[in-house]
Amino acid sequence: MDINVKQPINALIYVENVYEGNLSPNSLKAIESIPWDDWIKAWFDSLESISNLKQDCEIGLRLTGDLQIQALNCQYRSIDSPTDVLAFAATEADIPLPLDIAEPLYLGDVIISLDTAKKQAQEQNHLLTTELAWLASHGVLHLLGWDHPDEISLEKMLKQQSKLVHLSKVRQN
Repeated sequence: MDINVKQPINALIYVENVYEGNLSPNSLKAIESIPWDDWIKAWFDSLESISNLKQDCEIGLRLTGDLQIQALNCQYRSIDSPTDVLAFAATEADIPLPLDIAEPLYLGDVIISLDTAKKQAQEQNHLLTTELAWLASHGVLHLLGWDHPDEISLEKMLKQQSKLVHLSKVRQN
């Protein structure tokens, strides 16, 4: 009998909190307690069967405010307004990657505005941590080559994000 043991993907997650805004101490404490490494590693493991990710990888996660993300949004997308999340993929999804790379594969960076996340959490009537899981999962999916140029693609991506957010909630409890 053949038994396939699924090898988890090792992920290095670099979290940089450069937020300089007016969030309450309770909100900042909740953000600091988020188990980002656990969440993202679990997401990679759950996505392994539907993505081409077969090796160790690393990503950067930057938590910032509206002013900083607006500057990046203007510089890279020519949109002079804040946004909730930006993802900067380091590789193109259609480029085949060699499987024998010894170093972890750098996937790119996800940048989240904590100011916008807080507003959206209030509008959606859920916790800030839930909104941050939603935004981070969206960014991670973009780093893995997912996109939403049309309604069908968007619906698939939102469905996958929901699964990842649920996985985050299970991990946090």
